[in-house]
Amino acid sequence: MECPHCKGKIQVYKNPVPTVDIIIEIGEEIVLIERKNPPFGWALPGGFVDYGESFETAAVREAKEETGLDLNSLRQFHTYSDPSRDKRHHTASTVFIAKAEGKPTAGDDAVRAGLFKQQNLPELAFDHAQILSDYFKAIPILCA
Repeated sequence: MECPHCKGKIQVYKNPVPTVDIIIEIGEEIVLIERKNPPFGWALPGGFVDYGESFETAAVREAKEETGLDLNSLRQFHTYSDPSRDKRHHTASTVFIAKAEGKPTAGDDAVRAGLFKQQNLPELAFDHAQILSDYFKAIPILCA
């Protein structure tokens, strides 16, 4: 690509796409959604960060859109950036943990929303099994 102003070549970069995922705690359970769009399966609520939006605002928005829940006690957990975590393109997801009250209801990109304990997790899309494994290992540290 040629720059019309400097007549030089412009380097075009491909960068990871920023996303957020949210581990929503309701009592002793966490919220998962069944995805309406490919890749299908159960997943943490989440999605793409909009231009001009903070990651925290994106987490609150995505949680509300997909589960109908209002979050409180939002805190950052970890960022997952393995280039193979999403087969569609390279994403880097910042994962948040939050608390909510009530019953989740499916909305936006979700067919269903449900509450799960560590012992009854369904098969998960993306790298969400790894994320939840890390979360359950970290609970004693997070609660200390």
